Amino acid sequence: MLSKDTPDIESILALNPKVKTHAQIISTASKKTEKKHWKRNPERNCNSCVELENNFDDIKHTTLSERGALREAIRCLKCADAPCQKSCPTNLDIKSFITSISNKNYYGAARAILSDNPLGLTCGMVCPTSELCVGGCNLYASEEGPINIGGLQQFATEVFSKMGIPQIRNPELPPANEMPESYHTPIALIGCGPASVSCASFLGRLGYDNITIFEKQKYIGGLSTSEIPQFRLPYSVVQFEIDLMKDLGVQVVCEKGLGVDGMTLMSLKEKGFKAVFIGIGLPQANRAKIFEGLNMDQGFFTSKDFLPMVASASKSGMCQCRSTLPALRGSVIVLGAGDTAFDCATSALRCGARRVYVCFRRGFTNIRAVPEEMELAKEEQCEFLPFLSPREVIIKNGRVAGLQFCRTEQTADGDWLEDEEQVVRLKADYIISAFGSMLNDPQVTAAMSPVKLTRWGTPEVNTDTMQTSEPWVFAGGDVAGLANTTVESVNDGKQASWHIHRYIQSLHGQTMDTSPKLPLFYSAIDQVDISIDLCGIKFPNPFGLASAPPTTSTAMIRRAFEQGWGFALTKTFALDKDLVTNVSPRIVRGTTSGNLFGPGQGSFLNIELISEKTAAYWCQSVTELKKDFPNNVIISSIMCSYSKEDWTVLAKMAEKSGADALELNLSCPHGMGERGMGLACGQDPEMVRNICRWVRAAISIPFFAKLTPNVTDIVVIARAANEGGANGVTATNTVSGLMGLKSDGQPWPGVGKDKRTTYGGVSGNAIRPIALRAVSAIAKEIPGFPILATGGIDSAESGLQFLNAGATVLQICSAVQNQDFTVIEDYCVGLKALLYLMSLDLKGWDGQSPPTERHQKGKPVPKLEDLVGKNLPSFGPYLQQRTEAIATYKKHLRDSDKTDVMEDITRVSKPKKTVPAVKDVIARALRYIGSYQELNNMEQVQALIDEEMCINCGKCYMTCNDSGYQAIEFNPETHLPFVNDSCTGCTLCLSVCPIIDCIKMVTRTSPYEPKRGVPISPVC
Repeated sequence: MLSKDTPDIESILALNPKVKTHAQIISTASKKTEKKHWKRNPERNCNSCVELENNFDDIKHTTLSERGALREAIRCLKCADAPCQKSCPTNLDIKSFITSISNKNYYGAARAILSDNPLGLTCGMVCPTSELCVGGCNLYASEEGPINIGGLQQFATEVFSKMGIPQIRNPELPPANEMPESYHTPIALIGCGPASVSCASFLGRLGYDNITIFEKQKYIGGLSTSEIPQFRLPYSVVQFEIDLMKDLGVQVVCEKGLGVDGMTLMSLKEKGFKAVFIGIGLPQANRAKIFEGLNMDQGFFTSKDFLPMVASASKSGMCQCRSTLPALRGSVIVLGAGDTAFDCATSALRCGARRVYVCFRRGFTNIRAVPEEMELAKEEQCEFLPFLSPREVIIKNGRVAGLQFCRTEQTADGDWLEDEEQVVRLKADYIISAFGSMLNDPQVTAAMSPVKLTRWGTPEVNTDTMQTSEPWVFAGGDVAGLANTTVESVNDGKQASWHIHRYIQSLHGQTMDTSPKLPLFYSAIDQVDISIDLCGIKFPNPFGLASAPPTTSTAMIRRAFEQGWGFALTKTFALDKDLVTNVSPRIVRGTTSGNLFGPGQGSFLNIELISEKTAAYWCQSVTELKKDFPNNVIISSIMCSYSKEDWTVLAKMAEKSGADALELNLSCPHGMGERGMGLACGQDPEMVRNICRWVRAAISIPFFAKLTPNVTDIVVIARAANEGGANGVTATNTVSGLMGLKSDGQPWPGVGKDKRTTYGGVSGNAIRPIALRAVSAIAKEIPGFPILATGGIDSAESGLQFLNAGATVLQICSAVQNQDFTVIEDYCVGLKALLYLMSLDLKGWDGQSPPTERHQKGKPVPKLEDLVGKNLPSFGPYLQQRTEAIATYKKHLRDSDKTDVMEDITRVSKPKKTVPAVKDVIARALRYIGSYQELNNMEQVQALIDEEMCINCGKCYMTCNDSGYQAIEFNPETHLPFVNDSCTGCTLCLSVCPIIDCIKMVTRTSPYEPKRGVPISPVC
């Protein structure tokens, strides 16, 4: 039977979904066994411990792939007066950088991050975001929970690091040799940790060019390098951020520090340094008396001993030497409840420990570590023992054998007491003390003279200026006593930089503004020129506001220009005799994105008419705007009925107001057509041609006819406008539609008690394919005829698509309705980045998207086929096999003294060709667009699935079965899909696959022979 699947197809369809006709019965015992086969999360038993020796792969829950980052960024509400920003010590503009990520403008996101936080990548990886920005997220009030801000921050800055683009000085500064003498003042920073790197970066951005950081160690980065493990913060991240600092001319001198070789604050002053910043952290461990006399050979470490040893062995590139990991075995006791204690615990497992106990004096509710740190240790099955205070080390044969504790209890008054009668003894092979840090080196203390010190031996600091008792000495980070986290240390350095700047300028008689104004992050991308000339008018950038709700008033246009929009169209206005009054409700969210509520709507529908304001209001306002914003372009949008007199009067009136150009609205799809205006004129080529002739005869400035997509062939209308003398066209207006009906048949929007509606205009991303088709078709048929594109432009990336299709400038509405006027910054920076990256010719990149690494949950995975000879899914017994194979591989690397940590610190990518201008990309795509008959059916492709990236969902399998060609087999045990030779290359599987680049279309190696169903008849 032709209408029935063949046996081989039926075999493929075995796991294809079917409508359920009855309830099934399967025994509980069977289900218990079955669930283990498909289980992805770890078992909760003693036999499920993962072998972690020498495994320093990323373990952070926040790490995101591009797919994960885009989905998370779209979830963000981009709130007004965003609480997340208020909760960030460095005051990151979180809303803006997440906006840029959602628009695939990763450079724009990184730029926003690095502008406020020069260690943005480090902080994205190690910030306790649950206690900071995430803690203020408004989505905490929703079921889906807050945004993964740290993961998004890490993703954006990591992508930027792969671009290899250096930082440059503020372009608004004079050349270095023309800077005032004060900017050549020698400045010293002591310690190359987060506070100093931040301070030096901002001083460099301010224009200072004689900045030196002195670092006591052989390596740079401070605690970020020595005490935060590789699996949380790779050394390449520290190197990247310090390289960005060095781009500004900052010098770093290692093996020089306070108290080393006679270096003191006074010796620095004698050498000519006019300002000094102390950022040395707290370098000594807080060591309890019971541990006096114990050393590492006996099995005792402080965190200051242990973590640097782990770092130097696991962080390739940290220093020239290559040490080995501390060789632990058996049981390890870690003392403390801070982040450092949990870093010690998880690191101990990687050094060979079989069991780790984290013991602390108070209860779980008093743990100082951030939840993220504690959760990681818990997942790796570290044991937590609360209410224990160490009392005596148990020594056998000269080595640590255990530790005796007494119990602690909290009184009703909140005080903590130690009960000597309750004793706990734990056996242990090693003890790691992580009871905090201090500064007790007498040489360093002496070297800080004459600065006044606190009773803890640290400098007294003015918390507003970070100034010490000596006006020329500043301090920040741990040593200043305020910062408890990396990001707070970064902010100390940021804060100090401004006050160092004020202090130095005061030495030269300059008075600085009391309100800090630090320069932003800049690179060569920011110098790309995105201006464009159109009909003799220079547009500062190609992004403008369409004649739509965002330009309801000229006060709104004024605010838009202040934010950076290049041009704006007025809301369409008419003669007083044609004034309108709108109905309500009239602008509603679309249904084209499914049940999506909030911003990020894929479409809107409106039944709003033209402006309710008079022509006199608009003309007077345009005159005001042109006076205040002479470099911005204002296009007046006008509408009349089919009357030569009306068009002549209104066009002359608009020209007289000082508008740079006019747009003739011949396309409004609702309301106005019933008055003989808008769509009623724009669907008839003869009427369009005549109206354009009337306006051309009346005015001398350029004008553009705004076209409707609600016609059979938009090119015919565009040609009529061209023949009528229009300087160009706008393509296109909204698409006429009915957005949705409620279950009782009532429409939305429904006006008045009778709930009446009409067909409205659909806008937004949903109409982008229609608008792109219109723009490219006009550009192909009328070469060189200017096109102002509109319809679904919501990012620099989508804007570039319209430029490639033949548009010259871009009009935007729905994207602003989804957010606010500030999106213009993202669009301009994004377009500059896209143009600049074209000059770098980065291999495998698509715009700002880097090549997709093979990954699971955003983290790189080894190719299992190389380790075990086959690919394995990540669930049940296969996950166990994967884990064991990786553990064996990592242990083998340690035994052979090798590493698989690749630290690529070659970072500067130089342009291989000239950065294209906007005009260079216009119509670039047209050579690829043609008729169907021009397509080559001899060059076929087929799908290729990357089994290492596959998450075994079977979406490709199902769509191929019920919407395609039954060419994908689905293994019932592994759920790994396999594409057979029946694949026709239709690409449905790739279209529904949830993982970016898991499926690729590759050139078919065998000839494609269509299945005709029955033999071809020679008669037919």
